Amino acid sequence: MKIIRAKAEHIIYAKTISECIDESAKSRGTGIARRTPEYIMTKMQNGNAVIAIDQDKFAGFCYIEVWGHGKYVAHSGLIVAPDYRGQGLARKIKKEVFDLSLKKYPDAKVFGITTGMAVMKINYQLGYKPVHFSELTDDPEFWKGCQTCKNYDVLTRTEQKMCLCTGMLFDPNEKSKQKPFNERAIERLKQIKQALLLKKKKS
Repeated sequence: MKIIRAKAEHIIYAKTISECIDESAKSRGTGIARRTPEYIMTKMQNGNAVIAIDQDKFAGFCYIEVWGHGKYVAHSGLIVAPDYRGQGLARKIKKEVFDLSLKKYPDAKVFGITTGMAVMKINYQLGYKPVHFSELTDDPEFWKGCQTCKNYDVLTRTEQKMCLCTGMLFDPNEKSKQKPFNERAIERLKQIKQALLLKKKKS
């Protein structure tokens, strides 16, 4: 198994990666922005992606997006192929893309939005902290990426202040003492948020 920076030679996996992301979102029943094969190809070609390869077989992927003229970066499209799930590969890929982003964009704040508890836990262990959406990039192009998510109407109704996703941020200039990850408390907050936002959606 190799976890490496993706290059132009890896564009042969772009369609598989795109389909894998879509299928994962459908099976989990969660909102997720679509990533076209063409978009994934551009990330590979400009050196802003990490791919996991088992011999010649695709195993996992994640890429970097740059926002606010380099003030922020985000890791998106984190996916592990079905045959490789449950082996800790997502954590290894996330660590690799995290290190890559710090190397390429050392002064940028690293952020993400997610509904997945596993991703939240990985982010937290890397030094991210949960934050209000107002602390994330205000770059309109980032939020346009949420348009293909099934929960996009929630985001627009709250004027980009809140959604079912949780915002998380890593500031390289901030040294904060890490607290234990409280999965039960975060899960409870997610349930409360879902109940409130989905109730407003139905009314």
